[in-house]
Amino acid sequence: MSASSDTRTASSLLPRIGLIPQILIGIAAGLLLATLAPSIAPSVAILGDLFIGALKAVAPVLVFVLVMAAIASHQRGQPTQVRGVLMLYLTGTLAAALIAVAASFLFPTSLIIDAPRADGTPPTGVAEILRNLAMSAVDNPIHALTDANFIGILAWAVGLGLLLRRASDTTRRSLADLSDAVSGLVRWVIRLAPLGIFGLVANTFASTGMSALADYAQLLAVLLGCMAFVALVSNPLIVFLYTRRNPYPLVFTCLRGSAITAFFTRSSAANIPVNMELCKRLDLHADTYSVSIPLGATINMSGAAITITVMTLAAANTLGIDVDFATALLLCVVSALAACGVSGVAGGSLLLIPMAASLFGISADVAMQVVAIGFVISVIQDSTETALNSSTDVLFTAAACRSPRAQERLAGE
Repeated sequence: MSASSDTRTASSLLPRIGLIPQILIGIAAGLLLATLAPSIAPSVAILGDLFIGALKAVAPVLVFVLVMAAIASHQRGQPTQVRGVLMLYLTGTLAAALIAVAASFLFPTSLIIDAPRADGTPPTGVAEILRNLAMSAVDNPIHALTDANFIGILAWAVGLGLLLRRASDTTRRSLADLSDAVSGLVRWVIRLAPLGIFGLVANTFASTGMSALADYAQLLAVLLGCMAFVALVSNPLIVFLYTRRNPYPLVFTCLRGSAITAFFTRSSAANIPVNMELCKRLDLHADTYSVSIPLGATINMSGAAITITVMTLAAANTLGIDVDFATALLLCVVSALAACGVSGVAGGSLLLIPMAASLFGISADVAMQVVAIGFVISVIQDSTETALNSSTDVLFTAAACRSPRAQERLAGE
């Protein structure tokens, strides 16, 4: 009798603890296992692989169904705030690039360029990035779903959603039911986050540790300092100017609800279901966040803009190249545009460094060595970058939905 009672108590305790405290417990347990039993830690890596695999598998279907259902059921004249979100995305990314330039001038960093040549083919310029974005929009829908091409998924979902506005009530109701079912499946996957993050943390710190980062401490300090400044100063200022409200309760909610999982999954695309769930909990406009969140996972890349800018200027400083103010401003624009084309996967921003480095006449061989350094520090840099990118998607979506203009439009309906 007492054993049965204890089981029921334990099973009911987990939901009462809350997902974020459970994730923090998973992080602590992973660190403890990596420290005390590093030989055992890799064996639990499958928990992290399964969690990330499940998120990546469900995210394309979720985005396609949610966007299509939201647009199909959207009533004419009902307000959405997607335009405002896009403006905030662009402003935030450009501001992040400017902050990275300022930090690089204040704290000039040199690199030890003796790393092995990194794999991968970088784009040749911004024009190629924009062309790739346009081609992604007309991708085959099945191919877009299987390859998690979210620009293509959005294009097809928007097109079908607009045409299905004229469908019968039964058809649109079926789409809504399908959307609810997929959302429920996503909630099941998200409940596995504590176990998945436990596996990720244990395996990462057991296999790499922190010793590989010691040689690049100053570079990491500049990168992480810029990202922290954007997350805690720049983004809140933008949100305050847009909403005229204290931004920090919303900022910390987004960091707590989105940044933690994004840090460990290291993929904006994989974190889309988490962000969708957070937007729902924040009671944001579904027609807005069903489009802005998957779009943000592709084009809202303030963390990527910081990485591209800081590492490019570090390479220039290492080679003794003088960078004037006009060229630095050009780098800001190039970094912001390039960041918008970064794929929402781990390490996506690093292969854009050679393109930015070409502004200063830095050879591809040297630039690819800088990329290799990026991969060395990516266990911290890329994780933090993704956490900033993903949490900003929710932050700016919430700001657009809660702005005075949005509230006036809702009140007038």
